[in-house]
Amino acid sequence: MTVDIHRTTGTTNIPPIAAKTAVTTNPDWTTAIETDLTAAEDRMREIPAGHHEMLTDAIKSLYDSGGKRVRPALTLLTAGVFNAHKEHAIAVAAAVEMLHTATLVHDDMIDGALLRRGAPTLNAIWSADVSVLVGDYLFARGANLIAEVESVRVMDLFANTLGVILNGELTQKFSKWRINRDDYAQRIYAKTAALFVLCTQSAAVLGRASDRDYEALTVYGRQVGMAFQIIDDVLDFVSTAEEMGKPVGGDLRQGIFTLPAIFYSEKYPQDEDLLAVLANQNGGSERSQRVIEKIQQSDSIDLSMEEAHRLAEEGMQAISHFAPSVYKDGLMAIAERVVNRKM
Repeated sequence: MTVDIHRTTGTTNIPPIAAKTAVTTNPDWTTAIETDLTAAEDRMREIPAGHHEMLTDAIKSLYDSGGKRVRPALTLLTAGVFNAHKEHAIAVAAAVEMLHTATLVHDDMIDGALLRRGAPTLNAIWSADVSVLVGDYLFARGANLIAEVESVRVMDLFANTLGVILNGELTQKFSKWRINRDDYAQRIYAKTAALFVLCTQSAAVLGRASDRDYEALTVYGRQVGMAFQIIDDVLDFVSTAEEMGKPVGGDLRQGIFTLPAIFYSEKYPQDEDLLAVLANQNGGSERSQRVIEKIQQSDSIDLSMEEAHRLAEEGMQAISHFAPSVYKDGLMAIAERVVNRKM
């Protein structure tokens, strides 16, 4: 899928999306789906009889560590717009979050991460091989839940999205220490936006949405998902190590150049520190620390924020023709929260 991320210009004082779009939304996007979110959480934590007790402990620790549950909320809100079968929507919401959690488990294992959201990762508590198996188990359970809806189209969306995510991980692994805007766009689509699209498309299928509405929700999911990841990449530079549970500028230190670094490289292509980091592929050097500080002090952060706002606005515009409802309000509120969050 081709994804457009282009450079924009503007002031450094970026007003909230709500001020730009004059949309009044529910400030709490979970209100309309609170009961269904709880039901999805219960489905996620189910462990069939006869499974090893370690799975119970592992899954409990994973879900107790927190998470915004944005993906289940997207699924349930979209299903609400079209009055889709509630139990099927809950199953898909749980399955998508399990797929997301499985990718995090594998990411932590691959990166050797010891903390996520301030809590020890599975590979910090047990081992890498256990982490792989738990991640695989979550993939399998997610597939079980998807099968419950008895929709070949939804199952196909789920399987294809898993393929996109895994291909994206491989692409990232073999494209480190390279600054390329197209690579970045494809990478963050695979990493984050593809799951947002899975949420909205699957729920649209469950609700028998029209082709027009299905396409609108595809655009919404893609643009809001891309905005979500750009904000994550901004926070990697502007948050503290205590807030993130990992070093500031961690992506750059690993050779992964995100949008703030791309903007900086475009404006200062001859920066000696940046060129030295790229040439030596040394993210642990003093030079890489100086590059991180330069990015923090440049307008690259504001330009990245502006790009995220633009994408979120496009997502909101795509569904603006939907009839007024608390579910549409919830989708609009998620788009706003995505770009205005602090963590």
